[in-house]
Formats: sequence, C-alpha cells, structure tokens
Amino acid sequence: MANLVTNVAAAVEEHGGTTAIGFRGEETSYDEFWAQTGAFATALDERGIGEDDRIALYLPNVPPFLIAFHGTLRAGGVVVPMNPQYKSREISHLLGDSEARVVVTLSDLVPFVTAVQDETSVEHVVSIDGEAEGATTFEAFLERGAPDIVDRAGDDVAVQPYTSGTTGQPKGVQLTHENLASNATAAAKLVPDGIRPDDKQLGVLPLFHIYGMTVTMNAALFNGAAYYPMAEWDAQDAVSLVEREELTVFHGVPAMYNDVINQPNADEFDFSSVRLCGVGGSGIPTEVLRQFEDRYEPKVYEGYGLTETSPITHFNSPIDGRRVGSIGKTVPGVDSKVVDDEFEDVSPVEEGPVDEDETDLTEITGEIVVSGPNVMKGYYGLPEANEEAFTEAAGTTWFHTGDVGYHDEDGFFYVVDREKHMIVTGGYNVYPREVEELLFEHEAVADAAVAGIPDDRRGETVKAFVVPTPDADVTADELREYCLTNLAEYKHPREIEFVEELPRTTTGKVQKFKLREREETAEAETN
Repeated sequence: MANLVTNVAAAVEEHGGTTAIGFRGEETSYDEFWAQTGAFATALDERGIGEDDRIALYLPNVPPFLIAFHGTLRAGGVVVPMNPQYKSREISHLLGDSEARVVVTLSDLVPFVTAVQDETSVEHVVSIDGEAEGATTFEAFLERGAPDIVDRAGDDVAVQPYTSGTTGQPKGVQLTHENLASNATAAAKLVPDGIRPDDKQLGVLPLFHIYGMTVTMNAALFNGAAYYPMAEWDAQDAVSLVEREELTVFHGVPAMYNDVINQPNADEFDFSSVRLCGVGGSGIPTEVLRQFEDRYEPKVYEGYGLTETSPITHFNSPIDGRRVGSIGKTVPGVDSKVVDDEFEDVSPVEEGPVDEDETDLTEITGEIVVSGPNVMKGYYGLPEANEEAFTEAAGTTWFHTGDVGYHDEDGFFYVVDREKHMIVTGGYNVYPREVEELLFEHEAVADAAVAGIPDDRRGETVKAFVVPTPDADVTADELREYCLTNLAEYKHPREIEFVEELPRTTTGKVQKFKLREREETAEAETN
C-alpha cells in the first residue's frame, strides 16, 4: 500500500504512547492522534466523500490541521492546503479549480468561504474553534470510527497545493503519495542519524506551505518524533518553546533567523538542545547566518526547493558538507544539472562560490533543472503549463525550476537569480501581476507596476509605482489599506511611490529593471 498515511500508522504501531503533537502546553500521543484521524476519515465517509475528493484546509498551524490532513489521506482523499491569510478573492479560484467538497477553517474565516461558496463545489464548511453561520463545528462533524486506510497507488495525488506562475494565476500542483513520501524520507536524513523518536521538531513554518508540511510535519511524524506547531511566528515565543521543551530540530525562513538575532535579549537565548537548524524559502544573507552562529551552538544549513518538487532538491547538511553561499548538494534520489537555452549541460566551476563581481556569470550560469521521485505529477488541468515545465532528454524527465544558477566540481549548487519578476519576501513568493491587477481596479490608478526592492529583514519587500488618474485624490496609505483588504498581508505593497509615468519598451512592456536600478541608486545615495 502506497498511501502516504501508512507511514504515520507505522509510527503509531511502534510509538503509540509517546507524544506526537505538543501544542500550547498540551500533548497528544500517537494513539490519541490516530483515533482523531479515524474520526475525521469516518466523518468524510459517512457524508459520501472519499477517493480523490478534495478537502481544503484553510488553517494556520493548529492540531486540527494535522488531524484533517491525515484523516483525509486515510479516507483516500486529496488535501488542498490554503493560506489562512487569503481573503475571498484569493480562495475563490482555489476552491473552484480544485472542486473541493469540504473546507476546514477558523470561525473568523468562515465568511470568506461562504461569500464564494455558491460559485464552488463546497458542500460542507467546518469551523474548528466554535460556531459560525454557515458552518458545522469540528466536534459535530467528527464521527466515531476506526476505518481502514484506503489503498492508494504511488502515483495517485495526495496533496494539491497552489502556486502562482509568472502570470500570477494560481496553479494546482499535483503531488503524489510517492512524491511526498520520498521527500519526507530525504528530509529526515539531513539530520545526523536521521530524525529519531526522541527528536522534537519546531513547527513554525506554515503547514499550508510545502516546506512546513514535508520537512517539519511529515518528517517528524513518519519517524515517531514529536511535532510542536505554532499558529504564528513570534521570535520570543518560538525561542521560549525551544528552551522550555528542549526542541532538537529548527527549520525556518531567513526572516525568522534575522528576527531572532535582533531581539533585545538575543544574547540570552539558549539553543543548546538544537542539533540541526535548517533554512529555506529564499537565500539567507551571509551576515545573518554569521551573527546567528556567533551567538549560538548549532550551525545553520541552507537548502532549496519548490512546491513542485515536494519541496527539497538541494540542501547543505552535516553529513554531505556545507558551503556558505550555496544551496547545497542534491538530496538522496534527486538529480540536478545546469543547462543553457538549448538544454545543453553547463560545465561546473572548480569551486564556488565565485566572486560575482569578478566573474562573467553568463559563462557559468544557466537554468537549474531537476529530476527525481519528488517531482510533481503535473499541474492540475493545465496541459500547456505542463509542456513548458518539463523536458525529456536521454530518457529522463527534467523539471524546469525557472531559477538561474551554477554548480561546482564538488557538487554544490548556487542560485544567482530567482524567476524573472517574482518577489521573495520573508520566504513567501509574491507575483507582481496579481498586485498590479488589483491596483488597476482602483478608480484612482491609471497605471501601476510592482517590483521587489531590498529589505534588511525580509530579503525583499513589495513596492508599487503608481501613476494616478488626472483628478485623483488618493494617498499611499489609502492604496495600502485597499490592498490589505483584498490580499494576504505579505503581498501588499509596503511602499507606494506616485510617478508621472512608467519606463516602457517600444512595445509597451514596463522595464522593471529600471525601477529596481532607480531604487538601488537612491539607496546608495542615502547611505
């Protein structure tokens, strides 16, 4: 049986009485957790929901996410994770495209679901934290039962997260049981001796994001370790949890590490229980890494991956070595190479990282492509996107990451540029077109362009350049509030600059590189 949840069942069999989940001072054993997933799976079955049906989890990192996630898999369903920061505008496409029949969410988020429910296939809305109009409470939804695990094939879809393409249109990523099982296994092996039953994993990376789902939650639960979710990031709370529970594995995005070292009492923090710190989502600034390691015992190991690759493809590790500035070597079972525009291999440099100011990057870089059991089955219902995403060469199917980089003779890879226009802010991906289209809907906006600008904490932040209509009477604060009302908080432009016109090519395309160059020049002049 290839069902992903059989890995949890095996952990239950061996470690039933030990802690599976620790949340806000309460612990849930593996036996208790397994019974809860059975109640959720039974609830789905009694409502006629089963194999291949989509269940949307519109939740932060709370125990019901884990219960519904594994209960859905136990019933043979497909999990559709959704960012709880999203509003109706953003979830409407995800629910409509996935044809999800059930949404599990917070009572405060129920109105966002019911506002678009008639346009979707949603039959049941479940509130995990109390009553809400149009929803059933979690307790009332659950049904007693201990059902068998529904058999699934390795290439059956288990989870369907959504990722935005360069057009900004969210695409359903079909991740199979084999994809996720292989990557959770690879993630566990990054830690010396693997993830062990006595390990305690911090769960602050969002579970709607594949990094948190695979590398923290699944890697822990598949190996009998304890998983400690946090509903939201707070540096003081996270460190207190590490110290109090003596957590042993800490994965985060660069902004989290930056927050830790910038706390007023940072020198007092104790990370002595942690045996591995991992970082991904975007490149960690070398200075942030250095300051963290100067203060605390564990080293920080950087990795790389995408939603489409379940996610990790490369990682520095205590086992295979670390090279600061690189994304590491490929993880077990994954192949990767750098190719040019003709899909010819680009030769490695002798040793990286190179001095990018002294090196002709065009001679050593190309697109990073990957192949392996972790690579998605394909985008849901998008044959043209799938054709663009994959290349067959010499009997191997390669996935195009869209990221430019190089590699060295020791097997380390280096990313020098993200996708052309994508903004990576605090580990989240923001595609400018989505923000631009919203701005264009505002009556006071005649033209707009959105770009990423340097930010010490987040790596990049979102900035909008707006050409107002001739008679417009609007402020930057009003436009920011407008965006916050309609988009997740991390997507809204933290900076808005009014301009007379946008730089464009003769064919009318906005020259965003000129906007970024202007920002860099202005920053240099102020320093």
